[in-house]
Amino acid sequence: MFIIKNCSIKNELTYRGSIILKYNIEYPQIFSNCYNTDKFNSINLCKALELENYAKNVLFKDAMDLYDYNFSNGYPIMTYELVYKYNITYNQEPIISLYADEYVYSGGAHGSTVRTSQNWNLKFNKQFSLSNLYNNPNYILFILREINRQIEEKGKEFFFNDYCSLVLQTLDVNQFYLTPNYAVIYFQQYDIAPYSTGIPEFYLIY
Repeated sequence: MFIIKNCSIKNELTYRGSIILKYNIEYPQIFSNCYNTDKFNSINLCKALELENYAKNVLFKDAMDLYDYNFSNGYPIMTYELVYKYNITYNQEPIISLYADEYVYSGGAHGSTVRTSQNWNLKFNKQFSLSNLYNNPNYILFILREINRQIEEKGKEFFFNDYCSLVLQTLDVNQFYLTPNYAVIYFQQYDIAPYSTGIPEFYLIY
């Protein structure tokens, strides 16, 4: 099992005496006596710094513009927010798997979340794909059938009416993470279901 250090970058940015942007970016750094973890650590640190740069140089400017508009028109002052959190789902050397959710609120009824994932075999110091888990060349067909079966089991009312074609259009085999027993395929918000459904996940035996 890898030793994991949770690191974070957080700040509150003010404009004209009001906090208009908060960000909290968490990222992992891992350590091992047997495997080289430098590449993993570098990629995750760079991602965190890119997000901080985006918050400071893009979101903050947008938040200032919205503040000026709302202040001039007597509307409530809004606080932008960026939250990036990860979840380690599999940690057994040399394999480590995780997903991270990037939540951004920039006004409106609710924010939006984008999920990404990483699946590493640090014996080879690189990430692996879903195809590496299946010997069956028709594994995509198996995945599609299983996703549609689980949608019917969960309840079609939680998905868009044309979910079958949407699954086919939006399936991304890079959007997965591992647990000890399953490979979990996920879709982004609005890909196959309304916002209220959240991020749809489907558990596949591998």
